[in-house]
Amino acid sequence: MIKTLVVDDDFRVAGIHAARVARVDGFECVGEAYTAASAREAIARLKPDLLLLDVHLPDEDGLSLLRSLQAAGSQVDCIVITAARDVATVRSAMSSGAVYYLVKPFSFDQLRIQLEAYQRWRRELEAASTANQATVDSLYNARHAPGARPAAPPPRLQPTMQKVLDAVRAVGGPISAAEIAEQLGVSRPTAQRYLGALERKGLVHLDLNYGTTGRPVNSYTIA
Repeated sequence: MIKTLVVDDDFRVAGIHAARVARVDGFECVGEAYTAASAREAIARLKPDLLLLDVHLPDEDGLSLLRSLQAAGSQVDCIVITAARDVATVRSAMSSGAVYYLVKPFSFDQLRIQLEAYQRWRRELEAASTANQATVDSLYNARHAPGARPAAPPPRLQPTMQKVLDAVRAVGGPISAAEIAEQLGVSRPTAQRYLGALERKGLVHLDLNYGTTGRPVNSYTIA
């Protein structure tokens, strides 16, 4: 069993995370801590394998706690769980030794998938006696769940096509080529051509609406 300690300043949130950890096969929540000081005491007493660590603690920054544990030679691993979304905090968590970073709020499935990835990583690490490049690559890949890597950046679009996409996005509902043309000051065939290209790229959805004439009217929404 992977012994897990939940560290969060809100005891209700800590309780939710602890209950979720207990639902994942192979994991045991051995305790909860609500301050950095109580986390240090619990780590020394309970010897957990993994921390679910919040960044915002009342007596010390969670990442400062993590760095001090690393400096002291602690073998405990850490998944940061926080509402902090700024890149500086993410970079700091990575450089401080966190194996992953979950942004609150997250679902049980998101937590379960990452815990299972961490479990596979531990197994591979414990099974490896020596590390050639293939072993190292496998261990780094195993740290993260499939699909957990950052999404590919959106494709670069021709300027007018980008304006058409932005117009569809801004309206928040179905919009026709004629309406797009009027908004952007382009011809209807031009708007239609760009909308068709955006549909083929999977960036907009095409809907066919039948009016009183019985002829379909194309309308578009963001994919």
